[in-house]
Amino acid sequence: MQYTTLLFNVSENVARITLNRPEAVNSINAAMAEDLMHAAIRCGEDPAIRAVVITGAGNIFCGGGDLKSFAAQGDGLPSHFKEVTTHLHAAISRLTRMEAPVVAAVNGSAAGAGMSLACACDIILAAESARFTMAYTRVGLAPDGSSTYFLPRMVGLKRALELVLTNRVLSAQEALDWGIVNRVVPDTELLTEAHRLAGQLATGALKALGVAKRLLHSGGTETLETQMEHESQAIANMGRTSDAREGITAFIEKRPARFRGQ
Repeated sequence: MQYTTLLFNVSENVARITLNRPEAVNSINAAMAEDLMHAAIRCGEDPAIRAVVITGAGNIFCGGGDLKSFAAQGDGLPSHFKEVTTHLHAAISRLTRMEAPVVAAVNGSAAGAGMSLACACDIILAAESARFTMAYTRVGLAPDGSSTYFLPRMVGLKRALELVLTNRVLSAQEALDWGIVNRVVPDTELLTEAHRLAGQLATGALKALGVAKRLLHSGGTETLETQMEHESQAIANMGRTSDAREGITAFIEKRPARFRGQ
């Protein structure tokens, strides 16, 4: 698959997706939304990919939607938005529900759909210079990219409302304090730390990681008993995997486990 708006490479079981429109602040247009969808599908289907890092080219993560391309649509803007969000949302859904963990390495600004994309990742590392803002209502638009699902779960409804309605800009440290990011690192160490973490995750029990992701995402909308039944079924299914047998044996033998993702 050839991408026109992304850089995509795989090394040591870690895929790196780089948003690559630095001349347009890595903003998301129709082509990037489609590229992201195809990249997410590949990450979910390629057995060689056991973790993913998403970052931005240059000195910015993602400036949000490409307003210049939107302005060019004229009366076709509503249908254009549906096309863009169909691909973007398909990408986010697959990144969220696939087994490989996804690490966002946020450099510079994550605005609008860029912040939405970051929030959808499993773990977020932010450079010290990173900034986060929802930005949608500032230009008369409504949030998309899963932000109205993930953001209230991260910060609570009142803080989510504040971010969406006022378009407040959060520093990396504020985003950490609010529970949006997991860790703030020096700018020069961001990609090194993101790949170190992704490499660590890539050695884990892939199927167990994926099941754990999906359980945590479903827990907020299920009853206690229903969620515990999901847990019972999930751990029983994991008991059928070679990774579970390896993990238990390695623990008993006091040695590192050698997981194969099976």
